[in-house]
Amino acid sequence: MADVTPAPLSVAVIAGDEADRIEACLQSLAFADEVIVVVDARSRDETLEIARSYGCRTFSKEWLGFARQKQYAVDLARNDWVLILDADERVPEQTAESMTRLLSETGPGVAAYGILRKNFFHGRWIRRCGWWPDRVVRLVNRKKGRFSDHWVHEHWVVNGPVKNLDLVIEHQSFRNYADLIDKMQNYSTLAAMQMKAKGQYAQWWQPPSHGLWTFLRTYFLELGLLEGIDGLIISLLNAGGSFLKYAKLRELWQYGDSRNHEKIQ
Repeated sequence: MADVTPAPLSVAVIAGDEADRIEACLQSLAFADEVIVVVDARSRDETLEIARSYGCRTFSKEWLGFARQKQYAVDLARNDWVLILDADERVPEQTAESMTRLLSETGPGVAAYGILRKNFFHGRWIRRCGWWPDRVVRLVNRKKGRFSDHWVHEHWVVNGPVKNLDLVIEHQSFRNYADLIDKMQNYSTLAAMQMKAKGQYAQWWQPPSHGLWTFLRTYFLELGLLEGIDGLIISLLNAGGSFLKYAKLRELWQYGDSRNHEKIQ
């Protein structure tokens, strides 16, 4: 974006082993006057070095979990307004220009903005499978909220009004099917642990019934069948994640969990 004065905005990015994707993210953030990149301390690639080469404020931090890692990044911001991103997300030029204008006009009443996220897979925008519309609260006044304490599906808890915008960010969601499988495994484990911590229990019939319903909803009601083979794979793995969440919950109650949980990202 040419000849634009950087907006009074901090961008908080968390990353880990994202050397192949973070550069495109950082290239889209020239409109902000501060970019903070917090890299998981266990990362083994050049993510941190790439961020430094773009003039970002960089920090290496042991993995705290999604919500706490993001909150740590937000707390480092110098500006009140913060855009929260993952390393696989991009801000299109039109969105950047609109945000720059918006921040110069924002009054004291708004505490956060909801924006739309386009999720891409195998180079194309997935419009079905429940992936669109995907509205997320990402542009926030850090003094008027903070992240929830959820282990998975964390979100910004706002203390004040939220205004929804038609601005779009792009999410290059998964590199391949293996990434989808990894997320299914990691998120189902975290979700099961979170449910157990709340005292929830799963009956024997819940894993298959939830898995079956999730497939039917994603593939038929959310029209995943129109997304070709990718829609079928997404639907099956969504169903697998739902099945495993409840199966792992039963397992935790019946057998406990002796594993040391590594970072999940």
